[in-house]
Amino acid sequence: MKILVTGGLGAVGKPLAAELEKRGNEVWTADRAHSDEPYYVRCDIGEFRQVENLLGNMDFDFVYHLAAEFGRRNGEDHYENLWRTNVIGTKHIIRLQERLKFRMVITSSSEVYGDYRQVMAEEVMDKVPVRQMNDYAMTKWVNEMQVLNSADQFGTETVRVRLFNTYGPGEYFSQYRSAICVFVYRALHNLPYTVYTRHKRTSSYIDDTVRTLANIYQKFKPGMVYNIAGSELHDMKECSDIILHYLGKNDSMVEYRDEQPGTTMFKRVDVSRAINDLGHKSMVSLEDGIPRTIEWQRGVYLGD
Repeated sequence: MKILVTGGLGAVGKPLAAELEKRGNEVWTADRAHSDEPYYVRCDIGEFRQVENLLGNMDFDFVYHLAAEFGRRNGEDHYENLWRTNVIGTKHIIRLQERLKFRMVITSSSEVYGDYRQVMAEEVMDKVPVRQMNDYAMTKWVNEMQVLNSADQFGTETVRVRLFNTYGPGEYFSQYRSAICVFVYRALHNLPYTVYTRHKRTSSYIDDTVRTLANIYQKFKPGMVYNIAGSELHDMKECSDIILHYLGKNDSMVEYRDEQPGTTMFKRVDVSRAINDLGHKSMVSLEDGIPRTIEWQRGVYLGD
């Protein structure tokens, strides 16, 4: 197949493109940065002309739409970028899908479940009135409704995926990145960081997430939505403790607090649908995945 990955320079997009290429596809990537990588097109999805030039001239069979502004606090500090990229940009992609009829996978987020305290199964969103707790979550739920409305009105074929706390090598540090990424970076540089002890998460190592995402084009069921997550429910102190133990450091740089406002308390997730339909497997534990992440960051930032 001829496949496009938007957000193709990102923490998930880049390894996904590599996995799809390994499976024998012609894989193109698009992102906002300049790049000299082969089969790359610079495109800001918030600009319709650029999206039209990309999709209208390339005749893709399949699109993985990952391009988005990421994260809750990023969405608060830079909300205008968040809404422009995540909502308007996705509408641009969908408008071209309605015209060109390529199949698509779009990445949503576990944040759409709000502070739902029971097991997060995909059908919860159809049965329970959930209030999204931050702008990032809102944009991802808007994306899902955009997809559903387009399917009803134009017959477009799309699969939605709700990612749960993907982490690992390839995620470059910023203050807005995932908690594990931030913990690792700050611990490596002997910088203070905050751990919220009451929150429970189900983290998924990047290789496990990417493998399941790549399976979708081969096992495509239009209209489906999947949770993709790890198998271990853990608190964030566990992650911090693994990092500090691996680095041989104590927790003197860590501030512990109970709760962080604006986000889900417990992310208990049902991934049985992804297991049954997509062969999803959580193969890398935190004890294995976090050291791999540390070593990658050590090489990138410390040159070790």
